[in-house]
Amino acid sequence: MIDKRVSDFDAALAGMADGVTIMSSGFGAAGAPHDLLEAVLERGWRDLVIISNNAGEGERGLIRLIQERRVAKVICSFPTSSNSEIIRDLYFANQIELEIVPQGTLSERMRAGGAGIGGFYTRTSVGTPLADGKEVRTLDGVDYVLEFPLRAEFAFIKAKQADRWGNLIYNKSARNFGPTMAMAADTTVVQVDQFVELGAIDPEQVITPGIYVDRMIEIPGEGRGT
Repeated sequence: MIDKRVSDFDAALAGMADGVTIMSSGFGAAGAPHDLLEAVLERGWRDLVIISNNAGEGERGLIRLIQERRVAKVICSFPTSSNSEIIRDLYFANQIELEIVPQGTLSERMRAGGAGIGGFYTRTSVGTPLADGKEVRTLDGVDYVLEFPLRAEFAFIKAKQADRWGNLIYNKSARNFGPTMAMAADTTVVQVDQFVELGAIDPEQVITPGIYVDRMIEIPGEGRGT
């Protein structure tokens, strides 16, 4: 019987280690798997590489990992937020590595990783410092920058509901990068607001099919960050 539900964080995080790469969903706080990230913090892993839209937000989850110096590198589109400058301070103190990727390019690099695409050309970043050191090709008189796919050992995502097979639906904008990250990681771990019975989710409404999900832990009523 297929059942991807686990009852504790130790089971959810099996295989984690120092130095792994984690894709973490979230658009700001929306859809951010705060509890999974804080479980990583509590278990002491460090030298992590984080791929996320934001380099932390508010006072929970990823921002705590960064503050506690558990993160060696962040690949993101928005390194600072209105209420946190920690990543800026650490970067200029040479205590963290930072790779800035335009948001659409970040999304497409993860999608390419999930789809098995070796790379793609984009006009985004042409003529800017973000294109330094990258191949530029002229196609039909227009310059394009070559970008390579992103993959990770783990993807941490947050869903609204899941059945035991791992089929997921999301809460509106909390969906953001979750479906793409689930495809681009070796192991996908989901923080779920609510488990439901098989058949309770209309197949036409499934956003992430269970084939991309490895483990799920229910955090009922969590509600922080939607």
